[in-house]
Amino acid sequence: MGSTFRRLSVIAATTTLACATLAVPQATANGAGTGCLDDAAPLTVEDERLKRAVPQEILRRSGFDRALPAFLRELCRADSLTAAERVVGKHARKLWTTAVHRAQSPARSGELSGEDDRPLYWARLGLATALRQWQPGFPLTGAERAGLIHRLETSSRGQDAVTFPQGDGVKRILVTGFDPFTLDRDIRIGNPSGAAALALDGTTVQTASGPARIEAVVFPVRWRDFADGTVEHTLLPHLTEGPGQVDMFATVSQGRPGQFDIERFNGAWRGGYPDNENASDTGLVPIPAAVPSVTPQPQWTATSLPSTDIVNADTGRFPVLDNTRVTEIPLGATGPVTRDDGPTPGSRARQGGGGNYLSNEIAYRATLLRDALGLDVPGGHVHTPVLRFGEGNTDAVTDPAYERNRTDITAQIRAILTTAAGTL
Repeated sequence: MGSTFRRLSVIAATTTLACATLAVPQATANGAGTGCLDDAAPLTVEDERLKRAVPQEILRRSGFDRALPAFLRELCRADSLTAAERVVGKHARKLWTTAVHRAQSPARSGELSGEDDRPLYWARLGLATALRQWQPGFPLTGAERAGLIHRLETSSRGQDAVTFPQGDGVKRILVTGFDPFTLDRDIRIGNPSGAAALALDGTTVQTASGPARIEAVVFPVRWRDFADGTVEHTLLPHLTEGPGQVDMFATVSQGRPGQFDIERFNGAWRGGYPDNENASDTGLVPIPAAVPSVTPQPQWTATSLPSTDIVNADTGRFPVLDNTRVTEIPLGATGPVTRDDGPTPGSRARQGGGGNYLSNEIAYRATLLRDALGLDVPGGHVHTPVLRFGEGNTDAVTDPAYERNRTDITAQIRAILTTAAGTL
């Protein structure tokens, strides 16, 4: 089966742009200069949101508003592609390491909590906007510019910074999170899975089977990146046999209000809900040709996380469910049926336990890669509660209830991982 791709809106109209209207004046004030930018260059839907007041407040109150001026000072001086690659790599890595450091350190007075994942997201878009607008003093092809943006995307999400200890003394756990999404519904939204990734990256937990090191990465909420293989290319080096091979992995995303779900089954179907570029894709999950896979492509994959142990453990204030619900088209049938006890033989997937959006898809891709490699380790998807603002908060970017909810969700993710790793 092929997938039917329909673009809803990827490139917004080229009006006055975010970098020119909001962030660039700050850059000029800090001596960056903006003469190397073309403010008529087309931007993505994600980039265009940056001009709004809420993203600018989040950047200002976190200190991440300083990232763009520092980047521009060096980018505008880059006199070759090699120099530009060094600048992009340096500042992309700095975004990630700074966000991780803030998440694991007390916030300074007056700033947003260090655990907040939103500053990293919006700062990355500021740098991406600058790269799209950049007019260097040397020839730069479209493919070369795309390569620089790709480097920014991967390095600022920690995807090229995973480093596990070798040997048998410490277990290795790989965790993934996501960017904020549904931003047109509420521009203030953060993602608890991304916040947890920042808080847990590089930390060690003590489990019933000994110490375990957690490494974390974040993924975009975009259909096209998944179709291009961003999940497989990021996970493959750590799922492949060798001294740094993981002992457990967990993909994590925001799910239902008030509860955690350990998703038992993952479906091979894209349901088409618009992503962060307002793009949509419906059809069979496309697997890149260059990565290991299972042939023929299965309709379903299953978690190998110790669901019973996790559900029965006291991991925090939110209930944890072992979710076995799926929506399928049974063998020989033409319409979808929702079942509470998993898929039936020969059925076609329409929703896994985690639905048919990118949460389900990252779980499907990661567990399919596990199966293709013959890797016998616990791995699967954890859906967190929805991260909510306090009652009556319709405009403030944060409040005590929001902070507490995020802290409690992160702590419970850590406890769930610790419980699961204790069974190794």
